[in-house]
Amino acid sequence: MRVWSCYKKFSSAPATNVRTFLTFEINHLLQLCSNFKAIEQGKQTHQQIIVHGHGHNPFIITKLIRVYAECGNIKSARYLFVELSQRNVFAWTAMLSYFSRNCLIEECVSTYREMKLDGILLDGYVFPLVLKVCAKFSSLATGEQVHKDVVVCGAEWNLQVGHSLIDMYSKCGDIQSAKRVFDLMQEKDLLSWNLIISGYVSNELPDLAVGMFGLMSMEGCQPDIVTFNTVMDAYCRMGRCDEARKIFMLIKDPSIISWTTLISGYSRIGEHNHALDIFREMINRGEVCPDLDCLSSVLASCQLIGDLRSAKEIHAQGIKVEWPFSFYRSSGPALLTLYTKCGRIPDARHVFELMDKTDVVAWNSMIHGFAELGMKGLALEYFKNMIPMGIKINGTTLSSVLPVFDLKYGKQIHAYILRSSLWDVTPIWNALIYMYSKYGCIGNALSVFSHLAHKDIVSWNTIIGGLGMHGLGQDALHLLEKMSHYGIRPNALTFTSVLSACSHAGLVDEGLDIFHRMVEEFGLNPRMEHFTCVVDLLTRAGRLEDATSFIGKMCVKPNKHIWGSLLAAALAHQKVSIGVLASENLVELEPENPGHYITLSNLYTKAGRLSDALAVRKIMETRGLVKDSGCSWVEGN
Repeated sequence: MRVWSCYKKFSSAPATNVRTFLTFEINHLLQLCSNFKAIEQGKQTHQQIIVHGHGHNPFIITKLIRVYAECGNIKSARYLFVELSQRNVFAWTAMLSYFSRNCLIEECVSTYREMKLDGILLDGYVFPLVLKVCAKFSSLATGEQVHKDVVVCGAEWNLQVGHSLIDMYSKCGDIQSAKRVFDLMQEKDLLSWNLIISGYVSNELPDLAVGMFGLMSMEGCQPDIVTFNTVMDAYCRMGRCDEARKIFMLIKDPSIISWTTLISGYSRIGEHNHALDIFREMINRGEVCPDLDCLSSVLASCQLIGDLRSAKEIHAQGIKVEWPFSFYRSSGPALLTLYTKCGRIPDARHVFELMDKTDVVAWNSMIHGFAELGMKGLALEYFKNMIPMGIKINGTTLSSVLPVFDLKYGKQIHAYILRSSLWDVTPIWNALIYMYSKYGCIGNALSVFSHLAHKDIVSWNTIIGGLGMHGLGQDALHLLEKMSHYGIRPNALTFTSVLSACSHAGLVDEGLDIFHRMVEEFGLNPRMEHFTCVVDLLTRAGRLEDATSFIGKMCVKPNKHIWGSLLAAALAHQKVSIGVLASENLVELEPENPGHYITLSNLYTKAGRLSDALAVRKIMETRGLVKDSGCSWVEGN
């Protein structure tokens, strides 16, 4: 309304008074058009300026260039700019501001260079515009050149320029230069501290971010909610979420960013129940509404722990506070994965129908979920349905569906991959190695592995596991040695695969040597699966006494799989005393399993310990443990 009334006053003014009117009003009118993005009034004002014969006034044309640039009409702004005979710093800045605001780095940088060639004195308004696009596109070389110009022009003490330099260097990954700029600043405000702390966090240096936070307090600068949120993020990235919670308690009115940072932090370290508790606390307080990032974070926790009830509550909450399309685009994949994981196929199908069908992520989530459940038919159905719809298959699609293909269809996909642009996607080739190994085609698996240009740790683990499945223990050991030559460090899963291969191939001494090398040479702490493999290795070879001794030296409590393996071997080799030991521990681990009591009672009887056998039977009766009797469907005559 202010723009329109001012325009009517100008357009109705007689030509004889226009110079006086311009002196007092035109600048204000054009400023209003610029501030309110009033492009139509700006165009009409431009027409009146021409009518009154002032279309060549450099001052007015410069103002018009700014109006058009601020309103996004770069074509008109550029036309006036080119026609302008005397281009001052304000005209250049208006053009530069448009290119910077719209992240047009080539146009922004070329305009900046033309300014320098035109002899324009660069100032504290110009440099931040160019540094902004350098930060956006991580253009460090250009940013460094602008920094040199800043020094030459004496603008390094300008606070806004200093902030732009810190931001640019941080986002370009040169945090050392960002810190040097920060240290040289004669004046620092809250934004200065927030930028350098944020820079450390974004460059994966959270400990230094926390250190700067402490220094900030010592220098008397009071943090705000942005500071607290950034420091919380730093603590969460270090896995110190309890420290982040202490920072959270200092915030008077936590924002949704504060809550989401804490929730995602606990989720990231596997404290999913804690993440859910914080989300519920946020909802109960009712001070902020969850946004898409918050909902996605907490649903990821639900998915990972299989908390169906909480997920359904969050699902309902999500469609209340967000547009369904936006909610399902952000959180749909996590919901799909959870519903399929929990066997809630109708719910998964319902969510899928509400998602964007052109989004390959939705299809991948369904295919992966069905594949994980072993529902090969449904996984293949969705895979086949997405092809006629023109959905572009990616590496995740094929990696998910390959394990459920039969050999014939898998070979067809192999041929498709060779013809497609996916030939360099390593996870696909890893899935092919697994598929060929599973169907007994170890030669094909080895061929795929040998031709794979970029082998990652999964590639090595998959082929070693495949060799182990086929009893090729020596070949698995050979590949373990080759890994070092390729600069790939074996991980815990690698040793599980190698130990399993040694067990299936009867390579007892080699397997024991690998176990000791894992600890002494590679510094890995043995996990339960490694202990299980060694026990299986020894019991398969009939070395039950060695297996029993090994179990006694374990640094963790043996589980039912270890004692079960020892028991099976003891029964097979008629080692009653060892069988009794294993059976006693199984009874302790699973006191509700009647089969363990019966086995133990039978072993006591074989060992001549009849009173112990009778005591076990009485315990079964007391606890009401009865093993189901066997029966036959064949009727006797």
